[in-house]
Amino acid sequence: MILVTGAAGGPQGSTGRHVVDLLLERGEAVRAFVHSDDHRAEELRKLGAEVVVGDLREISSVRPAVRGVRRAFFTYPVTAGLLGATGAFAAAAKEEGLERVVEVSQLDASPDALTPRMRRHWVSEQVFDWAGVGAVHLRAAVFFENLAVVIAAAGGRLALPLGPPDTLIPLVAGTDVARVAAGLLLDPASADPICLLTGQMATVGEAADAFGVEYVDVPPEEWEARAMDVYGDAVAVEHLTHLWAIFRLIGSGDHPLYRVTESIEHHGGRPPMTLREFAG
Repeated sequence: MILVTGAAGGPQGSTGRHVVDLLLERGEAVRAFVHSDDHRAEELRKLGAEVVVGDLREISSVRPAVRGVRRAFFTYPVTAGLLGATGAFAAAAKEEGLERVVEVSQLDASPDALTPRMRRHWVSEQVFDWAGVGAVHLRAAVFFENLAVVIAAAGGRLALPLGPPDTLIPLVAGTDVARVAAGLLLDPASADPICLLTGQMATVGEAADAFGVEYVDVPPEEWEARAMDVYGDAVAVEHLTHLWAIFRLIGSGDHPLYRVTESIEHHGGRPPMTLREFAG
């Protein structure tokens, strides 16, 4: 039995749902942790997953969910509560003696990162490491799905505060992150605790071309003013506002993390998906 959180999916990559599908396709027993018992939970039941409903921030929900499992996938949306959910999950996983927890982090997670969310992810990584549950941290680039959300919200334009069209962005498909996670969950061998996941480096102009849309450079203050209507979450808006500012600052320059990583093909079993494949 493998526990998968974020199993219902959502607009930020749906990695949990993709992991459930991949594991079930391989004949694994899956316990799917969801926040609401809605139509998405019912779909998971029909696929053969055991569904548990709860709040990842509540130890009273998490302890029963980890009971009887040896490995787990942990993801938490870009909203408030990451560290509370991490603490509850790590404590329950340690108590149950889990041997591996694969968790979604961010590409530049560090104590000196330039966004509060990235710094929280670094703290989250430390908590899982202290728990001694064989944590593997998937430090993922910007999901393709995030660009699709922007395009839909802007009426078919890639409207972002990223400056000129040659500004570079490290990108990855949510499905590739899920394939790596599934591979690590099923691999009995030891694994490095840090797994960098970038599937494609592209300029924002190239990204717009891949989607067949126009790129529009939006003033940062204008983007931030409109973002709340799109995301409806102050934490998500805070994180993305800082993130776009970082990419705008680096522009077309080089950065040590601006590299396509071999880990996607190594753990996921195929080369990374391209933006054109995703958009097509």
